[in-house]
Amino acid sequence: MSAKPAAPALVVYTYASCDTCRRATRWLTQRGLAFVERPIRETPPTTAELARALRALDGDRGRLFNRSGRDYREQKLAEQLPGWSVAETLRRLAANGNLVKRPLLLGADVVLVGFDEAAWAAALG
Repeated sequence: MSAKPAAPALVVYTYASCDTCRRATRWLTQRGLAFVERPIRETPPTTAELARALRALDGDRGRLFNRSGRDYREQKLAEQLPGWSVAETLRRLAANGNLVKRPLLLGADVVLVGFDEAAWAAALG
């Protein structure tokens, strides 16, 4: 019986046309960090993953959103968000990957929202 290869410890949700996402994955690759890349529009993070991210952001729901995105602006979500429960916020994000701030990196003991090279270096070594 052969052992299964270990799954990469990091999952990164990205959007193919996002320069910041490409910089983030290039940064991971240059450091030899194994990761699985998931397309955020086609396979949005689950509510459980988003709940983890929200905890990492100290409950600041607004920081989970791609506030510069067309969907966010056209739907006027800045006005609606304060009236939503946490559950409603997570449900809406999980239903529309365009709304999620990217890249979103999830590891066993790390969650990073957006790409800040210094923050990623501090968290990932």
